[in-house]
Amino acid sequence: MRMPRTQFGAKVTQGGRPVVTLAIIVICVAVWLLQRVSPLVTNDLAFVPFLGATEPWRFLTAAFAHSPGSMLHIMFNMYALWILGQYLEPMLGRVRFAILYLVSAFGGSVGFLLMASPLTGAGLPSDSWVTMVGASGAVFGLFGALIVLNHHLGRSSSSMFWVLGINAVLGFVVPGIAWQAHLGGFLTGAALAAVITATASQNRRRLQLPALLAVLMLLGLAATAKYALV
Repeated sequence: MRMPRTQFGAKVTQGGRPVVTLAIIVICVAVWLLQRVSPLVTNDLAFVPFLGATEPWRFLTAAFAHSPGSMLHIMFNMYALWILGQYLEPMLGRVRFAILYLVSAFGGSVGFLLMASPLTGAGLPSDSWVTMVGASGAVFGLFGALIVLNHHLGRSSSSMFWVLGINAVLGFVVPGIAWQAHLGGFLTGAALAAVITATASQNRRRLQLPALLAVLMLLGLAATAKYALV
């Protein structure tokens, strides 16, 4: 007998836990505790636009670090991740969900980079050295994916719009919030979900991974083009 699957190809399991979601939360909490112990952890993991070209791991590691002086920062992100992960991970499957989260995190950093001031060597703008941490870009990617997937399934996402609206406003009125990463992550997550829905049928599923990788490559090309202007 074939294992029953969701519309997007994930295996249907009874009582399965969102393992990837839990793993990400555990990693983020562990990293935050290490950040509290040593500021060097934040310095090594945070995304800094001007350092991204020579230290590219920062595009991704920043999503697993949070403000060490603010418990609310990590609590809000982990709560949102838990709520969204419980819904999306069983729907997409662990591999697709992990790809969605990680590429959205990368897209959040790319969005922050693209909307930074020109990265000139002489007279370097101050925001080229701004430190960015947090899972917000990846979480907004999950929001974007949720809206696209629910639309494809004919379900409403209205209950999520107020959360998006509040965060969009906070990004402009509260100092220190990287709204650029929120936007970059949201658009990336929506694009990935669009790819997943377009390749969900059995005869197109073999194209899904290459198409998802293509989104990642486009983000990489956009970042490379930004650094080429230095």
